[in-house]
Amino acid sequence: MEDVRGFSRLVGDIYDAALDSTHWPAALRQTASFVQGVSASVYWHNAATKSGDVYFEDGGIPSYWRDLYFEKYIRLNPTSTRNFFAVAGEPLATADLLPYDEFLQSRFYLEWARPQGLVDFVSATLEKTTTNAAMFGVFRHERHGVVDQETRHRMRLIVPHIQRAVLIAKVIDFKQDEAAMMADTLDRFSAAIILVDAGGGIVHSNAAGHRMLAARDIIRASNGRLASGTPDLDATLGKAVSASAEGDAALDIKGIAIPLTGPDGERYVAHVLPLTSGLRGDVGRSHSAAAAVFVHRATIEAPSPPEIMVKAFKLTPTELRVLLAVVEVGGVPEVAEALGVAETTVKWHLGHVFAKTGTSRQVDLVKLVAGYVSPLAGS
Repeated sequence: MEDVRGFSRLVGDIYDAALDSTHWPAALRQTASFVQGVSASVYWHNAATKSGDVYFEDGGIPSYWRDLYFEKYIRLNPTSTRNFFAVAGEPLATADLLPYDEFLQSRFYLEWARPQGLVDFVSATLEKTTTNAAMFGVFRHERHGVVDQETRHRMRLIVPHIQRAVLIAKVIDFKQDEAAMMADTLDRFSAAIILVDAGGGIVHSNAAGHRMLAARDIIRASNGRLASGTPDLDATLGKAVSASAEGDAALDIKGIAIPLTGPDGERYVAHVLPLTSGLRGDVGRSHSAAAAVFVHRATIEAPSPPEIMVKAFKLTPTELRVLLAVVEVGGVPEVAEALGVAETTVKWHLGHVFAKTGTSRQVDLVKLVAGYVSPLAGS
């Protein structure tokens, strides 16, 4: 029972962070402890440029090592390219992305991870566009050991809440002294923000919400209650709102987003933020609201050029990593040094890449990748 109450408090703190970003460090420290790791962060990674940065962090990784990673070692991390193709929400450990023995031989491990006593990293994709991915991850220290099934189980419990909170935080970013959510503050946002009671009754809406309700294309008011016009989606929305009144832990952990479609085929998404506890409780009480519903246009994810090439040529993750390294770094010796593997290993995988792509020279691989990256390819 204590574990249940502790998890409920953790979920509540994560949702409070969606309303006030100053709560993220504390929420992530608790999350790292729950997942049984030493540090947790929310970060972004660009697969094309091999760049990235931290959105939110708990301070568990010293700033020197964090900065060094994004300045240098993000390009040497043998898991970064593979991680980009992960299914959203599914936790992956290092050994899921490459043989662990190979990881231990990489420059990334020897020069960056090992000096800090880090032995593993479990992560999950929160959101992905063509080349960028928002990620959540937890570092495992020597005292924790490598990722096990219990760690994966805990990640699957917490990731949906991190995902929902991060997506909502993109839509709305209140400072602490604006947490009362006054009408003039809500009206500054282009996304529709609608406050509802436990029965789905609309108690307040910002200007964008009023416009969307009046248009009756995406959402509408039906007898004073928020509805989408589609019975199945209305049932899902009603269930999420009703659960919000019972607290954060009552929400279905899989209820990340509710998809909505306009008459012209445009895709929208609705997120439900509980307003019944923590920092959000003041908001809910001031408006007699159980939840805030955010409705905004969805970003349609297009497959990235590497993802297209994986499917087109049936490349393995290692072959893709070698292919991209050849294009970005150069010859076999340089690729071997960058990836922290033997030249014979690079040559072995490069041979498979040549065979699968029907090429025979590195310059042909460069042209091939350039063709997939160019929007004019095939024209």
